Amino acid sequence: MRVLVTGGAGYIGSNMVLGLLDRGDEPVVVDSLVTGYREAIPQGAPFYEGDIADEALIGKILHDEKIEAIVHFAAFIVVPESVADPLGYYLNNTVKTRALIAAAVKAGINKFVFSSTAAVYGTPETNPVNEQSPVHPESPYGTSKLMTELILRDVEVAHGMRHAILRYFNVAGADLQMRSGQRLEAATHLIKVASQAATGQRDGMSVYGTDFPTPDGTGVRDYIHISDLIGAHLVALDRLVEGADSFTANCGYGHGFSVLEVIDAVKRVSNSSFEVKMEERRLGDPAEIVADAALMRGFGWQPQHDDLETIVRSAIDWETNLKS
Repeated sequence: MRVLVTGGAGYIGSNMVLGLLDRGDEPVVVDSLVTGYREAIPQGAPFYEGDIADEALIGKILHDEKIEAIVHFAAFIVVPESVADPLGYYLNNTVKTRALIAAAVKAGINKFVFSSTAAVYGTPETNPVNEQSPVHPESPYGTSKLMTELILRDVEVAHGMRHAILRYFNVAGADLQMRSGQRLEAATHLIKVASQAATGQRDGMSVYGTDFPTPDGTGVRDYIHISDLIGAHLVALDRLVEGADSFTANCGYGHGFSVLEVIDAVKRVSNSSFEVKMEERRLGDPAEIVADAALMRGFGWQPQHDDLETIVRSAIDWETNLKS
């Protein structure tokens, strides 16, 4: 199957390209390279440098490459940054995605997998969170993703384009063959930052918020290995190919770790020590959020790397490779 992967030069997108290639599909990548890396795109995948808002370009790619489905990752993803720059996030994540969807509708695409986020839930009333839990995002990032979810639902009613909306929890780690991982030096993801500190690329790191209503006062998150997340995308794509109705599904393991627990795991696995500063909470960060992913598992998704040390080890190995 020929699949357009938007944001395919980024962390998750490049891993998706690998997952498609590994099973014999034919991914095609479009990426603006604003936050992506040309070298992250696996060999064997045609690449177009451009913006998803360029409907003429997207339409040409869909036609010329005979695209059958779209998996959409291209987005800005930093919660505090979205609070500081809401207009930039609504433009990049919602307005531009609207243009991508318009091009897809015009081309007759009827299978669309969307990279959404657990941030649409905000601070949940109970944990684990299932797909029927109330959505009340607390950051422009979360809202920008929720707005796209609503667009997709309306577009299906009007044009019949079926979709899979995958709400990620905290994605971490690297491809176990070290073919792709998180390259962004200024990344804000906890395991990436801690791994950089453990491998000497940072002097230390900060913990934002130590007074949350959690066992140790730091935020609790559900961390999912990148390869398991890609497995969920492949299952979702296959369901659409088989003619399944549109669906929304959480992608997580169903249990969480606190910030301090993750930092301890990084220090233990790397046999290192680094400075950890305690800072004030950041706007838009809930105290705890953990996935109820029973729906995704019911579709046949079987995680293979549900182990914090495995996730951390792959992240540290990736950072070590980047240094060499």
